[in-house]
Formats: sequence, C-alpha cells, structure tokens
Amino acid sequence: MAKGRFITLEGGEGAGKSTQTRLLKEALEAKGLDVVLTREPGGSVGAEEIRNLLVNGDVARWDGMTEALLNFAARRDHLVKTVWPALVQGAWVISDRFADSTIAYQGYGHGLEVSKLYDLWQTSIDGFKPDLTYVLDLPVETGIKRALGRGAGEDRYEKMGVDFHHRLKSGFLEIAEKDTSRCCVIDASRTIGEIQKDMQQALSQRLGIELS
Repeated sequence: MAKGRFITLEGGEGAGKSTQTRLLKEALEAKGLDVVLTREPGGSVGAEEIRNLLVNGDVARWDGMTEALLNFAARRDHLVKTVWPALVQGAWVISDRFADSTIAYQGYGHGLEVSKLYDLWQTSIDGFKPDLTYVLDLPVETGIKRALGRGAGEDRYEKMGVDFHHRLKSGFLEIAEKDTSRCCVIDASRTIGEIQKDMQQALSQRLGIELS
C-alpha cells in the first residue's frame, strides 16, 4: 500500500481555510482517494482539549512560549493518534493549520525567537513536515472582519491587535519564501472557485495528481 500524503493550509484569520479544505477533500475523493480532514490545534481527543485552552479566554491568558508548548503538545498527540496512522494506511490527510502556524503566531506574532521554535518543532515531532503547504494570503483588515463576523466563539486571536495580525501576514509570507519547494502562496482575496482552482493546479503540479 502506498503511503498517503500530508497537505496543510495556513494563513491569517478569516482566510477561508475551512471552506477550501472541504473542497479539496471532495476533489481528491472524486479521484478515488481516501481523505482525512483534520485541524490544529485539535484533530484528536487530547489535542481538542488543549485547543479549548488556546482559542478561548482572555487575550493575555498565556505568554508566547506557553502557547508554543501547548501547540506542540497538541500537535504531537494529533500526529500520533490521527495523522501518522492515516498516512500509513495510504490516506491523504488535509489539515487546517500545522506547525507553520506556531512559527507565525508565536514567533512573528508574539516575538519569540523563531530558531527556538524550529528547535521545538524538531524535538517534539522529529521535524515532520507536510508534503504540500498552501499559504492563503489575504489583506489583514478583510480577514479580521470575516473572522469576527462568524460569531462562533473561539475568538481569542481575532481580538489581538491589528499590528499582531500584520506581523502574522508577513511571517507566513516569509515562511513560504524560505521553503518554496513545500509552500505555495495563494491569493485568497478572490472568489472561492478561483482559489480552489489554483490550489488544485498546484497540487497537480507538485504531487502528480491531476484534479482540474
């Protein structure tokens, strides 16, 4: 049985990752592939419990390093319980966020030393990386407006200052620029269909599965 592939979607708040993960899942399933849709923080029972600690409560609830440690604890459980077993079984796994979000949010956003976060990435999950990462890029003000308009709770990060979100945007773009073989920046200011078309074309080119 061929090993599956691991695909992640990254970007700031309100970029439309949830919608695009669902559409990409449907496109891959139409090709006869087994697809697991998941998210971070979360994706396993233990990780979902940690998610509640991170996305709810006061903005100043945790400092940056505490957030990073919580994220990687959740990530380890997510990989062990969900992602790695699925890949071994030959499934394709699509995750709404992964470790790049920790680099962007806690590194660029909260000002932690990025090299220390990459060390934590290596130590906690053996440096495991996705096969393909989409970075959905959207103007900050548009993303925050969309995110706050959802009204679904889990808004701790949305409430952080606009400067924080501008640092996030710059961080994600820099992450993608430094790892072009893995990362693909997608203009998320367009229609849902246009965004998905570009994502499918990128997947076809990089992973050899013709979708469009």
